Amino acid sequence: MALKSLKKPAFVAFMLIASTGISCAQTGIASIYSGGRTANGERCVGSHLTAAHRTLPFGTLVKVTHRRSGKSVVVRINDRGPFVRGRVIDVTPAAARVIGFSGIAPVKLTVVGER
Repeated sequence: MALKSLKKPAFVAFMLIASTGISCAQTGIASIYSGGRTANGERCVGSHLTAAHRTLPFGTLVKVTHRRSGKSVVVRINDRGPFVRGRVIDVTPAAARVIGFSGIAPVKLTVVGER
């Protein structure tokens, strides 16, 4: 029970910092998604550098850094997800290729701006 109460404030703090435009970071697992319509109504195009995040506002620009290779890419949030425990972001196949993974990968997210 104590672990659950510790996780919420850290996540809420991340969101408060992100919404104010201050640089912040989150770590976790990234996965790949594509196809269909996104939560903001756009078509999900696998060749674009976009991503899904549970709570960041649409249009937020996020630097996704592969924690093992050190490669990074900036993506625009245009969808909601991932809805799998432990995953923090879903990226398009194009974004995954830039940072060098297929399937899932450990990543660090840093909010860099808004579009």
